[in-house]
Amino acid sequence: MPKKIFWLILFTCNVLFADTNSSIKLEEGIKIDSFRQKILSIEESIKDNIWFKRYGNYLNYQKLLEELSTVENESKKFKSGKDKASLERYEKLLSKQESLRQQVELLQEYKNSPFSTLVEPLELESYPKVTNPFAIISALSYIKKIKQDSAEYKTRIDNLSFLVNKLKEKMSLLEEIYRIETSVINEDLIYEAQKELNAFTTAQEIANTSYSLHVKKVEEASGRITQDITVQMKRAFNIGIFIIVVVVISLLLKFAAKRYITDNDRFYTVNKIINFANVTLIILILLFSYIENVSYLVTVLGFASAGIAIAMKDWFMSILGWMVIIFGGSFHVGDRIKVQKDGLIYVGDIIDISLLRMTLLEDVTISSYRDNRRAGRVIFVPNNYVFTSLISNYTHGTIRTVWDGIDIFITFDSNHKKAVHLAREITKKYAKGYTDIARKQLNLLRSQYSLKNTNVEPRIFSFIEPQGFCISCWYMTNSYATLTLRSTISAELVDAFKQEPDITIAYHTTNINLARQEKPQMSEAPKSLDEKSLF
Repeated sequence: MPKKIFWLILFTCNVLFADTNSSIKLEEGIKIDSFRQKILSIEESIKDNIWFKRYGNYLNYQKLLEELSTVENESKKFKSGKDKASLERYEKLLSKQESLRQQVELLQEYKNSPFSTLVEPLELESYPKVTNPFAIISALSYIKKIKQDSAEYKTRIDNLSFLVNKLKEKMSLLEEIYRIETSVINEDLIYEAQKELNAFTTAQEIANTSYSLHVKKVEEASGRITQDITVQMKRAFNIGIFIIVVVVISLLLKFAAKRYITDNDRFYTVNKIINFANVTLIILILLFSYIENVSYLVTVLGFASAGIAIAMKDWFMSILGWMVIIFGGSFHVGDRIKVQKDGLIYVGDIIDISLLRMTLLEDVTISSYRDNRRAGRVIFVPNNYVFTSLISNYTHGTIRTVWDGIDIFITFDSNHKKAVHLAREITKKYAKGYTDIARKQLNLLRSQYSLKNTNVEPRIFSFIEPQGFCISCWYMTNSYATLTLRSTISAELVDAFKQEPDITIAYHTTNINLARQEKPQMSEAPKSLDEKSLF
């Protein structure tokens, strides 16, 4: 073969080989760019991941420590310098050293591990004991809370798994790049990526183990609380049945009382007793159902009873007074009573007897006329007054009448016998109906009390008084309306005495006797003055 043809063939082969190499390098460059774009996309997707951020803070902490160590070593070199440049350099190093220390202090939590707070197992709070129906609400809230915490923990684990998968994908891409383009830079990138992947893989293993333990604890706590809730629901259902039975029995007792007790006052008292017994039984059922250690309660109440008795003495006395009132039968709703407090007299009808007090509705009575000059008030009388004060009952038992009296004065020269006769006739006439009623009422009380004198006829007394001759008329009248009969009899007595010429009603007068020996001058005062008051 000629030499010229040989070189021509050789040249053609070289050209073809060069074109092939260029084509291969172009394809490899396109692949590397594609891989790098994917890596950038992966880094963009994980940059906001909390695990990745904490790892970045950990690296920054390590970097700051190294930089701080370098600055400290360098500052020692310029510390002993005397020239201006050394001093300026030393001052700058001190300022930078202080700044680095502050940054290190801020990242102190990343000193040992970047994931210490994320991989630590969640500690469950001590779950509440469900001992009553009200605790069910807090128990359900507790279950909801631990499940929410568990869900948040699972979200963190999922974020870590996502991050590990992305880092593995990034590692594969870097290895592909290194396989195409073997260089020290790519080798370093693979080393850093492998370091990151190892750190997150280790954290993932720990987190998965912690999460498994946490899930078991949550399931155990939820199971126990659910079991306690079921027990309490059953107990509450049984207690509810007992309470319903007690309420139904009380309703039946009220129905029977309303049907067979015709007296409204007795029915009111029985109704109050049934209500009190009903409430007491319900309270006892609840106490003995939800107090685990009754002896402990008794002990505590025993120690506290002294202080409670002193602090709430009046309350306890009122409650004891209520028991005396209800079971003793001294007072009933509808009775008219008189109570005196600080010199003031209150007369009214009992409209309610509660656990702590009696409620009176003040009426217009002789006390209102003489002392108070007002009536119609609602007065609350503590029940402990039955022990400390004198309470008068105008309508005790079957009694509905009371003695009332009127005093009228006549002059000493009047015919007092005729006046007494007229007073007796008028009093008998207008008090006859109440006299008969009082006689029957007292006879009914003989079975309860030893009554010696049951004379209820009107009584007329006559007395000599400094003001004149007093005729005192006493008669039976309605306990609830004493002023009505009093007013009628008073008017009749005045009219009857005025019609008699030998009877003169005495009233307040003044007699002035002037001395007759000397007539005083107009400018002089009387020498003697004798005053006499008459009624």
